[in-house]
Amino acid sequence: MRNVYRIVGMLIAIAVALQVASIALSGFTIAKDANNGTAIGADYSNFGEAYHSIAGMVIGLLALVLLIASFMTDVPRGRTLAGVVVLLVALQFVLATVSFGVPALGVLHGLNGLAVAAVASVASRRAVVPKESVPSA
Repeated sequence: MRNVYRIVGMLIAIAVALQVASIALSGFTIAKDANNGTAIGADYSNFGEAYHSIAGMVIGLLALVLLIASFMTDVPRGRTLAGVVVLLVALQFVLATVSFGVPALGVLHGLNGLAVAAVASVASRRAVVPKESVPSA
């Protein structure tokens, strides 16, 4: 179960990196499309934007899996770190929703996303078994 915890933590961190890349792709696609005369309105969408939304939900599910796995393993501070990831992901959804009404809060959405990746990465690293505790052959 320790490996599940480690891999899920790592997947969350990687997924956040892909989130950053996808929203950058979306922004540059919007700029290119606008320069080419495409009307950017409520019905406009692009791959980066769609991916960002869907992957955000996947990160939420992975955070819950990390929390569940934390109760089945002995990772030092594993439950605490998994709980913090879940709370940060919940805050991320709130910030995303609120940022559509107050765009300046989108900065906090971006920074919080980096915090999700950082805490998930720390959680993943905590699950690595120290070499001195592995019996020698």
